[in-house]
Amino acid sequence: MINPFVNNEFNSLTHLVLGISDDFGGCPNLEDAYDPKSKEHIANNTFPREKCIKEELDYFLQVLNKYQVNVLRPNNIIGCNQVFARDVGFVIENQFFVSNMISNRSKEILGFDVILKQIPKFNINHIPPHIFVEGGDVVVSDDIVFVGYSDADTFNRFQVSRTNAEALTFFSKKFPNKKVIGFNLNKSDHVSLDNCLHLDCCFQPLGLGHVILYPDGFRFKKDIDLVYEIFGQDNVIIINKEEMGQMFSNLFSIANNVIVSEKKFNRLNQLLSERGYVVEEIPFSEISKMGGLLRCTTLPLIRDYE
Repeated sequence: MINPFVNNEFNSLTHLVLGISDDFGGCPNLEDAYDPKSKEHIANNTFPREKCIKEELDYFLQVLNKYQVNVLRPNNIIGCNQVFARDVGFVIENQFFVSNMISNRSKEILGFDVILKQIPKFNINHIPPHIFVEGGDVVVSDDIVFVGYSDADTFNRFQVSRTNAEALTFFSKKFPNKKVIGFNLNKSDHVSLDNCLHLDCCFQPLGLGHVILYPDGFRFKKDIDLVYEIFGQDNVIIINKEEMGQMFSNLFSIANNVIVSEKKFNRLNQLLSERGYVVEEIPFSEISKMGGLLRCTTLPLIRDYE
């Protein structure tokens, strides 16, 4: 039995779900793609192959094994892309939430049957059908739940809008002991450098008090100012548009001072090392071509109380 508990993005990890690449369906048709990064690589004939995705996930698995993390994998669904486990569900405190995803991705939850059967039923939440949310938009930071969202007009206009404003009210009622803060994100269905698909594409708290931030991902300056107010000016690590496009903010913390990062992120990895982090560098650039990176491929189930 798994008793889920996650209260932030960085306490010592003991159990997680890691996505799989098996039979993911190969390169989709351009008209079937639902994010601009994938569309660009489909058009350029550079969309990743299953073998490359598997190799990168295996590198990640080796690092997780090094730190003695218990790794669960979804059941394979032939023809379904199951690389990005983060969006299928997420944990806040001791509650597992099954995401309401866009229809293109509705089959992914079927691969989680084997995992959900190990979690007590009273810890599993099915979000009401009028509330849309994907795990990449939910970032937990102790007494704060940050949620990337789109207002009604933006949500209805953009396919890349995955979380609506109703999610803010839902989580506020569910966790009255936490402060729920919504960040309205910039969206584009066609230009990846103008699109923040999820909050973790432009914002990531780290375990030694720092936060990675791409300010232009936020629609409103007041939200950027709030990040500085919460984390402090000296703790904000700014990334630029090109770095956002490479998914610099989509790293993954195994412990407060241990971060898994893409090995090509030279500037950021050096900066993190200088600030006291152990940076485990692995190749992950092929997976980034599908619009996600390290955090996107994971669904933490248990992080230690600290």
